Amino acid sequence: MIKVLKPGLLTSVQDLGRTGYQTYGVIASGVMDPAAHRIANLLVGNREGAATLEITLSGPVLEFQEDALISLCGGDLSATIGGKQVKPWRPVYVKKGSELRFGQAKEGCRVYLAVAGGFHVPEVMESKSTYLRAGLGGFHGRALKEGDELAAQELSEAAAKIQSFLQKQAGGESFISMDWHVASEFIPVFKEEQPVRVIKGRQYELFKKESQEAFFFEPYQIGSKSDRMGYRLEGPKLQLDKEQEMISEAVGFGTIQVPSNGQPIILLADRQTTGGYPKIGQVASVDIPVVAQLKPGEKARFQEISLEKAQQLYLEREKSIQQLAQGIRLKLKEEVR
Repeated sequence: MIKVLKPGLLTSVQDLGRTGYQTYGVIASGVMDPAAHRIANLLVGNREGAATLEITLSGPVLEFQEDALISLCGGDLSATIGGKQVKPWRPVYVKKGSELRFGQAKEGCRVYLAVAGGFHVPEVMESKSTYLRAGLGGFHGRALKEGDELAAQELSEAAAKIQSFLQKQAGGESFISMDWHVASEFIPVFKEEQPVRVIKGRQYELFKKESQEAFFFEPYQIGSKSDRMGYRLEGPKLQLDKEQEMISEAVGFGTIQVPSNGQPIILLADRQTTGGYPKIGQVASVDIPVVAQLKPGEKARFQEISLEKAQQLYLEREKSIQQLAQGIRLKLKEEVR
């Protein structure tokens, strides 16, 4: 059991999303940074889609009311237990009675907390993700509040062995981490104005030439009104060559729409199911984690990429994650022999 002593800015239970229901107008929701979420689960012996806590910018204070095996992946939000740094991207054993705290967001803005077994909350339409606007799923359909208590599901045999191994190594310490971690090539770099690769959207050719050039050559700032539904960008105004009557079409994670004010919006995890604004671009799947870790006030630059190249990069990333999963399983087996 994990008790919430302070909730932080926005902490919610999320998984990989509520897929298969958008045709009925149900928002997919799910994690903003799927790669960090998946790897966090792998590190504690969970399946990749198990529910995690998505922690945004200013993190919570969490009290562990029983021993736990956790991992933290994604941005660096200065996690500590007992005043000591908790390093990310590795399994961590936490002793009963310890408090996990978060400080300044040093890099990125979202971190994912996985607990061995996964969080025990009801599934709604085959997902544990929280859709905040509708009060759907997750922990009572809302962000966590002070006093909430979250239970974990039963540990897998592998996770139980890892926890027992680390428990023996901990001695009098409130926590102990594995001395190995995920290799740097699997960890995205989160830095301002890092190029975000984008495929031209369906209505790209309808925009004025100067707008097309501005989109790919000028930086855009993440606006203060951005949220899990979409990032509102501030920068050069984008205009159509001539006014068009648009028909609503399906939108996806990373679709970039341009409303009448000419300021683009990147649609994210809590996006609507369809949109009627012209689409100038689509963020490549491999760069969704980069976008998800941008803070309001930071800037991004867009770099054109072909659909074929985006597909190739996606396949390469999936192959890498599967190789990482196999490597983690082998490493954990070695540790507990």
